Amino acid sequence: PDKAKNPVGKVVEVLGKPGENNVEMMSILVNNSFPTHFPSHVDREAEKISTVIPEEEIRKRRDFRNVTTFTIDPSDAKDFDDALSLEFLSDSVVEVGVHIADVSHYVQPQSVIDKEAFDRATSVYLVDRTIPMLPEALSNNLCSLQPNQDKLCFSAVFQLDKNAKVLSQWFGKTIIHSDRRFDYEEAQEIIEGKSDDFSKIIITLDALAKKLREERFKKGAIDFGSEEVKFKLDEQGKPIEVFIKESKDSNKLIEEFMLLANRKVAEYITTLHKDKKTGQFLPFVYRIHDKPNESKLQQFSDFLKKIGYKLNLTNEKTISTSLNKLFQTIAGKAEENMISTIAVRTMAKAIYSTNNIGHYGLAFENYTHFTSPIRRYPDLMVHRLLFNYLEKSESNNPSKAVLEENCKHCSEMEKRAVDAERDSTKLKQMEYMVGFIGKPCSGVISGVSKWGLFVEVDVCKGEGLVRLEDMKDDFYFLDEDNYQVLGYHNGKAYKLGDPVKVIVKKVDLQQKQMDLTIDE
Repeated sequence: PDKAKNPVGKVVEVLGKPGENNVEMMSILVNNSFPTHFPSHVDREAEKISTVIPEEEIRKRRDFRNVTTFTIDPSDAKDFDDALSLEFLSDSVVEVGVHIADVSHYVQPQSVIDKEAFDRATSVYLVDRTIPMLPEALSNNLCSLQPNQDKLCFSAVFQLDKNAKVLSQWFGKTIIHSDRRFDYEEAQEIIEGKSDDFSKIIITLDALAKKLREERFKKGAIDFGSEEVKFKLDEQGKPIEVFIKESKDSNKLIEEFMLLANRKVAEYITTLHKDKKTGQFLPFVYRIHDKPNESKLQQFSDFLKKIGYKLNLTNEKTISTSLNKLFQTIAGKAEENMISTIAVRTMAKAIYSTNNIGHYGLAFENYTHFTSPIRRYPDLMVHRLLFNYLEKSESNNPSKAVLEENCKHCSEMEKRAVDAERDSTKLKQMEYMVGFIGKPCSGVISGVSKWGLFVEVDVCKGEGLVRLEDMKDDFYFLDEDNYQVLGYHNGKAYKLGDPVKVIVKKVDLQQKQMDLTIDE
């Protein structure tokens, strides 16, 4: 209260005992401002929605139920928000449908479900659970493109030649019937030669995806090869194995067709007439990525020189080409993750905006998010806007100012979701390292500071700190210009990127930190 000396509050929820997996995960959500469950009235509203698709709704839509359609997702996925269809039109032309769950059909603007989805703005993917943006009745059932069921979609349909050149495109509401659900591993086996009823379809799409990818990189797209740390957990949620998830051709196949749909939707909007009164482009939600800051790039280039790599900063094209070359050179090396992480920090962050400045990292002049409305609110906004433009009912759209405010909120919530996901990964990495206390491990120096050396430990891909005060063989000080700490008497240098042997001294689960010492 205004006149009180201290703030007052009340306990609204008790999460439970620290250390329990469920409690720790819930506290990560709360700390990042995400709710731990859906309000009962929102769940009730979702459960009231009819699962029957009326005939009159089907008649309004383009019918893809007789076209071969399938999904490819992670093996543990519960929500399938995208499907692909393929039809051979001739020896040299195919029609590819990118079918996206039609969430906008079920979630009306300003409804209680819509308000809750907007507040959350995104699903959150913690190590052991997904916190969905939409209630389960929608995210896992009604909107999820499950096999052998009729489902409503908003689709981007392309006719492509053998070189993956888009000959024609169509956007609109559809009905589909997925014939099969693949996980990435199954699709990968087909790409690698396993015989299957879908072999011709998967191999055709894989060949087209590779051409789309090649074209993207020719135009200056950057391939940030960041590692994704995954865990095998026991029944109590404790990590028993840490591994790096590898992105294979089956992942890239889906990625390329999603990128194509997102890019072509954004391009289509920019071809529509400008507003006659203002001369402005029609309001829309773009996914934008600014060019990197020149001084940050220069710093990164200087750092790379000192550890034996180089960047060509002559122009935008040479920057992206030499970044891709760098990522190829460091692949599989001890310093790969550290350099990739610093490269990502050097770049601007991708955000949502109504001001279209293009997407630097993907080398697209026009880009949006259309393909995941089950788990991202901006995609739901894009579906509504696109539908209204297709139907020539622009007056139903919010103003540009309102859309921009919504974009800022969604960008902020996306950042919080990333922080929550990182926190849950860090927690599991530290829990795993408890079993290594007192044991020697190998790692690579991932950071230097006046407090000590940050070391990324190989067995968990997580960071720990070797404090300078614990380095007893000499007095060490930070040589900031050369990214190293130096021994005052012996001149011994510990440099960023150096491999190093350490012993795990202490693990603090509460702070998600570990202390290390150098293993002499």
